[in-house]
Amino acid sequence: MTYVNADSLVSADWVADHLDDPNVRIVDGSYHLAATGRDGKAEYLEAHIPGALHFDIDAVCDPSPTPSPHMFPSAEDFAAAVGAMGISNDQRVIVYDADGLFSAPRVWWMFRVFGHQNVAVMRGGFRNWKAENRPVTSDIPSFVATSFNAQLDATKLRSISQIQDNIESAAELVLDARAANRFDGSQPEARPGVEPGHIPGSTNLPYSEIIDVEAGTFRDADTLRAAFDRAGVDGSRTVATTCGSGVTACILGLGMHLVGRDNWALYDGSWTEWGSHDDTIKAKGEA
Repeated sequence: MTYVNADSLVSADWVADHLDDPNVRIVDGSYHLAATGRDGKAEYLEAHIPGALHFDIDAVCDPSPTPSPHMFPSAEDFAAAVGAMGISNDQRVIVYDADGLFSAPRVWWMFRVFGHQNVAVMRGGFRNWKAENRPVTSDIPSFVATSFNAQLDATKLRSISQIQDNIESAAELVLDARAANRFDGSQPEARPGVEPGHIPGSTNLPYSEIIDVEAGTFRDADTLRAAFDRAGVDGSRTVATTCGSGVTACILGLGMHLVGRDNWALYDGSWTEWGSHDDTIKAKGEA
């Protein structure tokens, strides 16, 4: 079966055909974990898709100190940052990242949470774009700053207090995108001060199970549905996705969106926030 919301993905061919389309803005949303030693901004400056803007989730974020990095900014701050890039509400936004499919869904979700639904992720990412010998550049595009209207849909995000309340009520299914050894607490967390484990009552669906990592694409619709069914994502409860810091949780979210299961929200602080708090319970072992 095909995806219900297939228009949230575009091919590299589609992007190549729209490089000069004034109604399209291409965004490089590459983000790398600190342990990789890589710098998304530096890699963008070295090479990117012609006309692509750099979207740094560590810059377009809540500026106040928080335990978890790149938390969602206010609607006003998001609008100012995006408008300064030259992105308007009338344009179609296409997001890609360096490694195929990692951080682009986070940027996709940010636009949608702030009311911009005309946004999609490019399949395959920049790695595969280069492998296909498509054009790249180090030239930085400059677009005239414009007005962008952003309205935060708070129902699409979850706070730590809401997740704490949900432990008692179990009204929502908390779905964790991290690898199994991080979920069960057998693998230490890389971030200092973050204890291992998972949120009590949560379920584990590693994001790697619903994508082809090498190809940078989602699995077919039937495979996605089967994976979500196994995890209990059957539509009976809203799903709150979580991961290390709110990035790969959006891969699960985009996967659910592709197959028409849109009753989900993001726990923005994710395990970095939960695991660093003294008053939160850290469960160990399998779900």
